[in-house]
Amino acid sequence: MKNKWLQITLSVASLGLAVTLVVYLPQIVQALTGKQVSWVEIGAVFATLSPGTIALMTAVWLSSLIAYTFVLTNSMPGLNNLQALALNAAGSAVSNLLPFGGAAGVALTFAMARSWGFTNRSIVVMTLVSGVWNTLFRFILPAVGIIALLMAGEVPNPTVANAGWVGAVSILALVGVVAAALYWDRAAALLGRALDALVRLARLRFSASESLEKLRRDTVGIVRTRWLGLSSSMIAFLVLQWLIMICCMQATGAYPGLAQSIAVFALSRVLTAVLVTPSGAGLMEGGVVLLLTTAFGVDTAAATATALLFGFWTYTVEIPFGGLALGAWTLLGRNRRTRRESPHTNMETQP
Repeated sequence: MKNKWLQITLSVASLGLAVTLVVYLPQIVQALTGKQVSWVEIGAVFATLSPGTIALMTAVWLSSLIAYTFVLTNSMPGLNNLQALALNAAGSAVSNLLPFGGAAGVALTFAMARSWGFTNRSIVVMTLVSGVWNTLFRFILPAVGIIALLMAGEVPNPTVANAGWVGAVSILALVGVVAAALYWDRAAALLGRALDALVRLARLRFSASESLEKLRRDTVGIVRTRWLGLSSSMIAFLVLQWLIMICCMQATGAYPGLAQSIAVFALSRVLTAVLVTPSGAGLMEGGVVLLLTTAFGVDTAAATATALLFGFWTYTVEIPFGGLALGAWTLLGRNRRTRRESPHTNMETQP
């Protein structure tokens, strides 16, 4: 990925694929489910949205952004919530436009945070800690979705139910082991040895235990003192995003039930990790429609409208919002430089 032209080509192709998947979503839905839906039908569902519903969605969306700022402020002491909001918005805008936008987002984060006086070390720690917490909770979500369906009785037979419980418990146990390794030295040593054994079996040439120890050295101070704030902030953020999904379902008439909505939300967040398109755009919508229609019997037009509406609030709208945040940061930075460079700044007032 060091070749800039290759990066540009892949980015344009990936963004084009995302647009294509959304434009041809009705045809994709028909291919996946055998059920026909048209943009006219989807538009008719959108036309039923009231101003009050849109205002509620906007409020929940803004609340979710504010909740996530606490993940960043807990990851980097001294960062305030307004700065965290700008970092998250600008970084999300870059990631949503590029399939491999993570690197560009990190570079932008460094530029913005350094302009506020933060050191490279503190920015690296923030990036690592927030990334680890996002990854851990991304693993937890599928287990939560499976458990919700099991508790609601949404399984075809006892064999599938047993397999679901085993899978969910295994995922949670794995997350627990990693979390313990980040917090306790003894757990880290045991996990490191286990990972090294797996690496040797795979005949790979690197030390997993050394990589884990380096990660712990960089993050242990924040993890041990701020794990509760980080976890509660992530939970609040994800709950608010799930509430956005609920709002979309209720507005379009696609609400399948509490447990089912949790499962759909969990699937949508997992699909955003598929980097074939930026933030899984297009793929997420297709997956949501497929689950709603085939598993929960939701009307195809309502399910498709739900997926597109949820994609708007968790993907599309972040691009202009992030652009505004980036523009404000650039303008304020230019104004600060202008004041510092002004020849009149240090002139004493004559009596």
